[in-house]
Amino acid sequence: MVQFDILSGKKAGTRAVARSYPFRIGRAPGNELQIDDEGVWDWHLTVEFNPASGFSVATEAEAIATVNGNTIQTAILRNGDNITAGSVRIQFWLAAARQRGLRRREYFVWALLALVTFGQFALIYWLNR
Repeated sequence: MVQFDILSGKKAGTRAVARSYPFRIGRAPGNELQIDDEGVWDWHLTVEFNPASGFSVATEAEAIATVNGNTIQTAILRNGDNITAGSVRIQFWLAAARQRGLRRREYFVWALLALVTFGQFALIYWLNR
């Protein structure tokens, strides 16, 4: 998953998580991340995921955006990149991965160890009879 930390503007301090692509950013109500600040167009940016090249961002029509201070039409995004759209600064991050619970596996391993230990005691008892 990818997250966008909004660094400036009316929504500064908030975070948006992208779970599906294309992920659109802009002023219009249909965008996944709706930002209503100066200089932001209705459909300002689109973030896409391509397994071969990674995450890319593209501006819509004549919208202006920068990635790390460089004006772009399209760009490949890297972890920690700063995107500016109008008067808003957004930071692109790879979200922390959730760790799956390992409780069942741990119980299984302990049960297997107990079974092997019990089997060894049973084998020793059987051989000494």
